[in-house]
Amino acid sequence: MKEELKNLLDSAVEDINRPEFIAADPVQFPRRFNDSRDIEITSLLTSHIAWGNRKMICGNCEKLLALFENQPYRYLMEGDIEGIKSDSNIHRTFFGRDLKYFLRGLKKIYATHGSLEAFALHCGATVSETPSWTLAEQINGQLALANTGVDKSIRCLPENLRTTPLKRLNMALRWLVRDDGIVDMGIWKALAPSQLFIPLDVHVANTSRKLGLLERKSNDRKAVEELTSTLRRFDPADPVKYDFALFGLGVEDRI
Repeated sequence: MKEELKNLLDSAVEDINRPEFIAADPVQFPRRFNDSRDIEITSLLTSHIAWGNRKMICGNCEKLLALFENQPYRYLMEGDIEGIKSDSNIHRTFFGRDLKYFLRGLKKIYATHGSLEAFALHCGATVSETPSWTLAEQINGQLALANTGVDKSIRCLPENLRTTPLKRLNMALRWLVRDDGIVDMGIWKALAPSQLFIPLDVHVANTSRKLGLLERKSNDRKAVEELTSTLRRFDPADPVKYDFALFGLGVEDRI
């Protein structure tokens, strides 16, 4: 039974993890750039607004890059961050005030460390057993330092790190770390694909339960850890490739 399930998942990965996947997915946006800093910033911010309708997500990602004049790193370091209208809607419940809060912290990180990967190395995320949660904690610290005297935004990275599945940051890390040369970009070398955790949303969780890959009922951090541990039995070196399979099997109703 385990071999049958592995074959099903591997086949689904081959079907979905193709260049054709890119055009309708937010991964298309960081793939537009060559500079690693542009790729990192775009990955972090477009994944951050990747919830809800995919067509709406992609439309709002386009607007976000237009706001940055399609030069994310240059805008971050030299642009008029404070000129962003606080009440402008970026995506659903994420507004200009939240974006400014995020950008101030990212500017501090890039001014000090030069790249998000260098920051991940500096803060110990790359040697953590749970890299994304460590990175989120450290980014949150930088956001707080850069926004002294500013009303706190609760729309940036989650702070309930004991329970949050960190779906969007785990997705950004999938883009940045997986290096099979197809959909994901694999520009980071400080983390290995084996260290990644599955980006868990409702659809991936439901599909995983139907397949018997996940027992936990709540879609929380423990569920991410349980599911990723199970997927590592199928491919210890690259467990998160099965994100494609779980997405595809759910969308195509093949289970």
